[in-house]
Amino acid sequence: MSKSDAYIYCQAIGQDSHRFVTPDEFKNQPDRRLVLGGLIISDASPLAGNSDADVMLHALTNAISGLTGVNILGKKADYMCSEQGITDSARYLAEAMKYLEQWELLHLSFSVEAKNPRLSSWIEPIRKNIARLTGLTAAQVGLTATSGEGLTAFGKGEGIMVFCVISARKPEPDNS
Repeated sequence: MSKSDAYIYCQAIGQDSHRFVTPDEFKNQPDRRLVLGGLIISDASPLAGNSDADVMLHALTNAISGLTGVNILGKKADYMCSEQGITDSARYLAEAMKYLEQWELLHLSFSVEAKNPRLSSWIEPIRKNIARLTGLTAAQVGLTATSGEGLTAFGKGEGIMVFCVISARKPEPDNS
């Protein structure tokens, strides 16, 4: 292997969770929808948050921040949301991806815990959309979902939690 073929490999993990909106909150925001992986999930309770509360894209954004060391969710996303009116989590993801520089994403793996909605019919569309947003193929995006067997607040139907693990590589620096 030549020096030009040498890579640094890394993994990073991101997590996010949101509770479902209450009936009173929904009355004040009747157009709010559940968004997962950048897709609107029909006939499902929406999640609470300043943005669209897309826990999947938030977990991915946090994982990229873990890789790059540049936190997006927090001050940057709060500014985008409150000052610029940007509530689309895909825009936060795009902001995080600007800092990848030489990092090349190789694989994304998502684990979702929620009693509802049932995601089995949504897994493939979500994988394809996340692949589109990141420039990967659907084969490079894994997604599993579990009900949690009622053991946590998410398994009891109070919200949704997502973990995302990313695998990436970048060329090893040439120190010659």
